[in-house]
Amino acid sequence: MDLPSTKPYLIRAIHQWCCDNGFTPYLAVAVDSRTRVPREHVRDGQIVLNVGYDATAHLSMDNDGISFQARFGGVARDISIPIGNISAIYARENGAGMAFEPESNETPGGTSSAPDPGDQPEPPTPPTGRARLQRVK
Repeated sequence: MDLPSTKPYLIRAIHQWCCDNGFTPYLAVAVDSRTRVPREHVRDGQIVLNVGYDATAHLSMDNDGISFQARFGGVARDISIPIGNISAIYARENGAGMAFEPESNETPGGTSSAPDPGDQPEPPTPPTGRARLQRVK
C-alpha cells in the first residue's frame, strides 16, 4: 500500500509558518499544461507566485492542488497548480523554506516525456533573486 504524500502537508505548514511570522510565502512552480497561470509571466518553464493572504483571494490548499485568484497588471486571474508541480515554498524575506522535486511528467511545452535512463537528473533551479532556501527548524 502506497502512503499518501507528505508534500501538501509540508507546503501548508510552511505557508502557515510564513504567515504567522510576518513573512511573504512564495511558491516556485514548474509550468506545464496542467498548471493554470498567466503564461506571459512564465520564465524558463517556471513561475514564482506570492501566495500570501494579502496577494490572493479564495486561497485553497488541498492535497491535490492549490488554487486562488490573484491580480496581474490589475486584472484578476484564476490560478490552479497541481501539488506535483510545486518545486519550492519559501519566505521571500529570508529564503527559509523547503524545496521539492517536481513530479510533472510533461515538458514545459505540454507534451509527455519519459526520462532517458542514461540522463542524470538536474537539481532543481532555485528562484532567482536574493531568496535562498534553508532548512526550517
